[in-house]
Amino acid sequence: MSKYLMQNVDSITNLLHLSFQTRDLKTIKKLHAHLLRTGLLFISLTIHTKIISAYATFLRKTNLQAPTKFLSCIKTTNPLPFNLILSEFCRNGYPYLALKTMSFMHFNAIHLDTYALCSSLSASSSIKAVEFGLQVHAYVEKSGWLSSVFVGSALIDIYAKTSFISSASIMFNVMPLKNTVCANALLSGLADAKLWIEGIKLGRKMHQIKIEYDHFSLSAILRSCAGLSAIELGKQVHAKLIRTVFYVKDDFFLQSSLIEMYGKCGSVEKSLKVFHLNGFENERAEKRDVVLWTSLLGVYGRNGHHKEVIKLYKEMLMEGIKPDEVVLVTVISACSHTGQVKLGLEYFYSMVHKFGLAPCSELYGCVVDMLCRAGELEKAWRLIKEIDHKRNEILNVSSWGALLSACDSSGNIELGVLAAERALKLDPQNSDTECRLLKGLSLKFLILVLGAETNC
Repeated sequence: MSKYLMQNVDSITNLLHLSFQTRDLKTIKKLHAHLLRTGLLFISLTIHTKIISAYATFLRKTNLQAPTKFLSCIKTTNPLPFNLILSEFCRNGYPYLALKTMSFMHFNAIHLDTYALCSSLSASSSIKAVEFGLQVHAYVEKSGWLSSVFVGSALIDIYAKTSFISSASIMFNVMPLKNTVCANALLSGLADAKLWIEGIKLGRKMHQIKIEYDHFSLSAILRSCAGLSAIELGKQVHAKLIRTVFYVKDDFFLQSSLIEMYGKCGSVEKSLKVFHLNGFENERAEKRDVVLWTSLLGVYGRNGHHKEVIKLYKEMLMEGIKPDEVVLVTVISACSHTGQVKLGLEYFYSMVHKFGLAPCSELYGCVVDMLCRAGELEKAWRLIKEIDHKRNEILNVSSWGALLSACDSSGNIELGVLAAERALKLDPQNSDTECRLLKGLSLKFLILVLGAETNC
């Protein structure tokens, strides 16, 4: 290709990239027409793949017909352009189109290499399409790609993320070559499935078969330690990461796993020390992100240190950290347990007006529960009506359940019946609790009526 053509290709690629970012379909169509008239489209596979990727951004994510027309224009059996398209679809959130591309390649006898197999398995994993993953696995077995540690790791990842843990374990065991990546995929799956003992066993096995630990491995093992409240084993993992992981202050995820582990084992002081990086040589705690604050606040909240939760939250705001919904649920729950209703409502309304966040159903339920605990049934009812009017889908059964429970405690029969009706409407299968509370309310009402008649 001449220098002039190379410059043209670079210019066109840059223009396509710009149009792709600005989502300018008109410019892409004009450029496409120009490339067809001049024949440049058929000279460079790079331009061809970029055009297809650019058009894909304007398709519905489940529109599987249009890509076939684009792909049919590529007159080559070379897998490289198709792999590029696969990669583009995966990176830009078009997993269905990535899977369609892979099917097109297989149907048209285009060679499927490790890149295509890994990309398609990654796309399958992101949408939990385990059926497609099983088909790819069958192809891998027949074509001999099982010896590839990359393909094996991708298969373990999809099985682990779709809760096929036994298949992921079998895959790990039959792989001739194993590395840290495939072990991490299985460790993460075991932790997600709450198979903590198996996670600990795999962590020990990694040392026996000489697979190196990285920060992902240690985080997953710490999650298993937290699930089992195995603090002694957690301390060993802590010692291991001090020796092997450098710049711990930059790894918020690993710090968070340590904080959670000590917190779930009841060692709040240890969690605080990790938060401040005490014991880590040459490490100094700088500005922490919201992940670390969320973990620490959760530890204090779960262990009943509600006053400290509010104090820490104020420190967090002073550091300039913007809270998220999880933080505010923990803080408002602490306000509820300490009886600081006014402060809890102040934090709740600051979420929208100050931080621009949309409250989730759990947060609404927490606020309703706080008002009910304080005996503010009318306020709780007004809040629920306001939410119900604006965003009916955001209310869950726990909000109505909290109001019903408070009505049962205070003897507010009329409001209790209404709350029970709404709760039963949202979750008709879970009627036992609502019926029990309604019976309690009815009994109280009967006692009050009989008492009034006796007095007469």
